[in-house]
Amino acid sequence: MEQQTVEMIAQLVLQTINQMGKESGGYQVPVGVSARHIHLTQEHVEVLFGEGYKLTKKKELMGGQYACNETVTVVGLKLRAIENVRVLGPVRKASQLEISATDAMKLGVAAPIRESGNVAGSAPVAVVGPKGVIYLQEGCIIAMRHIHMSPADAAAAGVRDGDIVSVKADNERGTVFNQVKIRVNESFTLEMHIDTDEANASKIKTGDKVTIIK
Repeated sequence: MEQQTVEMIAQLVLQTINQMGKESGGYQVPVGVSARHIHLTQEHVEVLFGEGYKLTKKKELMGGQYACNETVTVVGLKLRAIENVRVLGPVRKASQLEISATDAMKLGVAAPIRESGNVAGSAPVAVVGPKGVIYLQEGCIIAMRHIHMSPADAAAAGVRDGDIVSVKADNERGTVFNQVKIRVNESFTLEMHIDTDEANASKIKTGDKVTIIK
């Protein structure tokens, strides 16, 4: 079968899936509830855990990321601490702590709602490891709710990378989430990420499904 024919068939299949989603009222997406966690640079890993230290893998996540065995304690401006904050790997170019609004209140920090990686001017926090302490002048955020998608998922849902959509949970709370950002990458598995505050308020747990409504 010629490549052009295969591509035409694939496009027809995606169009059919997309149309079915529209006719049923939207495109369904499974939810992953994201607990507080931190991304670290290699320099900060070595300050917190020791010279030459390498993060160790606990569980594979999507997009080449993984949960590490290592955890840290974070301390905010109120000198209140949150212990056992999971480190995610691999190491990054900039360290970043992602927390919920409730965590921010406990720590006494004005953490802005941001897309991951956008830490300029964000809240300061101290991070304590078994071997040392770092102080992040900026880097503490509340992650903007978002949906990870492969290009095929995005085509089926009729959305593009960077789109902002609304999503509805058809449970007893019937919560509608606005300002949900679409993130598309070949390595992504279809999943919407919300934090623990949002999950608890809407009575959603990991594995539940929500629907893109616009």
